Amino acid sequence: MSGSTSANEYQVAIVGFGPSGAVAASLLGAQGIRTLAVDRDRAVYDKPRAIALDHEILRLFDNLGIAGQLAPHIAPFPASEHFGARGQLIRRIDMVSEPYPLGYTPTMVFTQPPVEEILRAHARSWPSVVVELGTELRQLSQTPDGVTLELSGDRGARNVTADHVIACDGASSTIRRQLGINFDDLVFDEPWLVIDLRINDAGLAKLPRTAVQFCDPSRPTTYIVGPGSHRRFEIMLLPGEDPRAMEQPEQVWRLLARWLTPDDATLWRAASYRFHALVASKWREGRVFLAGDAAHQQPPFIGQGMCQGVRDVANLVWKLARVLRGESGAALLDTYQEERSAHVRELTMRIKAIGHVICERDPEAAATRDARILAEGGGVPRTITRQEIVPPLSCGLRADTSHAANGTLFPQPWIRTSGGRQLLDTACGAGWRLVLKGNSALARSRAIAARAAEMGLRLIAIAKADHDQGPDVLREESDVVTAWFARHACAAAIVRPDHYVYGVAADEAGLMAMLSGLEARLR
Repeated sequence: MSGSTSANEYQVAIVGFGPSGAVAASLLGAQGIRTLAVDRDRAVYDKPRAIALDHEILRLFDNLGIAGQLAPHIAPFPASEHFGARGQLIRRIDMVSEPYPLGYTPTMVFTQPPVEEILRAHARSWPSVVVELGTELRQLSQTPDGVTLELSGDRGARNVTADHVIACDGASSTIRRQLGINFDDLVFDEPWLVIDLRINDAGLAKLPRTAVQFCDPSRPTTYIVGPGSHRRFEIMLLPGEDPRAMEQPEQVWRLLARWLTPDDATLWRAASYRFHALVASKWREGRVFLAGDAAHQQPPFIGQGMCQGVRDVANLVWKLARVLRGESGAALLDTYQEERSAHVRELTMRIKAIGHVICERDPEAAATRDARILAEGGGVPRTITRQEIVPPLSCGLRADTSHAANGTLFPQPWIRTSGGRQLLDTACGAGWRLVLKGNSALARSRAIAARAAEMGLRLIAIAKADHDQGPDVLREESDVVTAWFARHACAAAIVRPDHYVYGVAADEAGLMAMLSGLEARLR
């Protein structure tokens, strides 16, 4: 199924050109894969929907070369303070402290419309990527050799063929319905009103400096500090309240009266949603893959919705590229559902548990909840990090030798170079990497170096900044990787193109065996 022998017009067709679809197109374009991306909407939706992203996603954007362009539209996500039924602080959810494990602020807020415009423009910049907006998928059919898509748009009705299709066509996905794939309901269904505002200085002075979760049984409410003057309230709707009526400005201002008046802000958007916990029962049907909201929806309580969709395509595209180039068999593509479905289900259950805490409407149960959460912190509000809520990859393409490091994200230190400081990926590039502890015997092994070269793995040795280990060893600024190797009692990590750890080893024999196992599995 190598790209060079494909008789199809495109190697990959992407249906849906929102954030997940645009990132998929850029990742495919960076690999030189002939790609068509279509969307029935011509323009980016001009109001914010997603509001949060994390360091894993920004690392990916930086690998694509667009983190700098996105920076003006991104700000750190402050701690979220949770207040109980009596208005008392019961816990905080914050980010891990410096030195940051992936080199970036671990959690951020962003303004979606300009970010999405940049993602789209970048996807269009690749010579192998064709984008057609105002174009709708009518029907799709598969043969053993490819997929035919019946499209309707400015060029009239026409058929195109592709080796594979990625369905990024949203929560009401046409492709998912055509394939007859159902959602597994993880049992969360709550009506909320999401309100986005642009706040003036007088209004900002009235509002909390941090994000806040008001776990108030009479009306659970979330407050999020967006970039610049952007602020968001998510307010739970009560039984009997008509979601459409509650979107009207007079009702919105009535709900916000505790904090703001119409003189303090401009109403940017008010939209009612049912917060769901849904995961597709299948993520792949033959040559068609679901990604983003087409594959899953989760409550927004730690801001992982868009992150999940970008993780999907980051997981899928490097695998598709290997298969299209004939470097791996099609069985590699089976690990996409295996890895992403398990990850999404685990994270959704964790988010759902947080949601049940927040959404408690019974005053007695809320008081019991508050006492329990405070007791967990020894009687004082404890801080948990958003990073510990997001799980590692628990299955799929990981080493057979089990280890706590397998499936975790490999850290990204700042590297000291003669030209200044650089992040690891900027200094060395991404792709498959073998990262070695710089002052270990493995870093001096010619056999290991030869084996890595034979397999096409980029070999990287990293040591503490104050260890002069020779010209081929990178010196890290803050001992992020050195501490990681010590914590995991190893001296080598095999890292996948999506930055997840395949496996770790402490000695040459163990590493050689693991490299042979990886080679066999990738074939």
